[in-house]
Amino acid sequence: MEIIENESEYLNDFIALNEEWITTNFQLEDIDKKLAANPQKVIDDGGYIFSLVDNNKVIGVCALFNEGNNVYELARMAVPPEHRGKGYGEKLINACLSKAQEIKAHKVYLVSNTKLEAAIVLYKKHGFKIVSTEQHPVYSRANIIMVHNAS
Repeated sequence: MEIIENESEYLNDFIALNEEWITTNFQLEDIDKKLAANPQKVIDDGGYIFSLVDNNKVIGVCALFNEGNNVYELARMAVPPEHRGKGYGEKLINACLSKAQEIKAHKVYLVSNTKLEAAIVLYKKHGFKIVSTEQHPVYSRANIIMVHNAS
């Protein structure tokens, strides 16, 4: 099992896993469809897509979107239901935070939804603090913003 960074052959898995969790809990939005049409743009814009691969199968994904000014959004973490509870989210968030440290990111934040309780616990465990519990201006499904405390 390994985490592979910015490998274009796994971009379809990145989109598929994200669409799976989004449609299970929410609805796809225009911004999701735009990303699905060109996931390579994340990398082209200076971001990172991490794929957790086991026996040539992607079993988890996560990304750091480059927002400019050395600010990154930890986004799109997804692990399929049959692989949850095995620590894969931990591996992915650690990969993202290690990369953020390596590139000397000024700030790392994320947007989520308070109904995703397990994810919120994971984020808090890794040093993210709640800065807003308002409706997000871009994602209709998001109602919480968290910032990494080391940022």
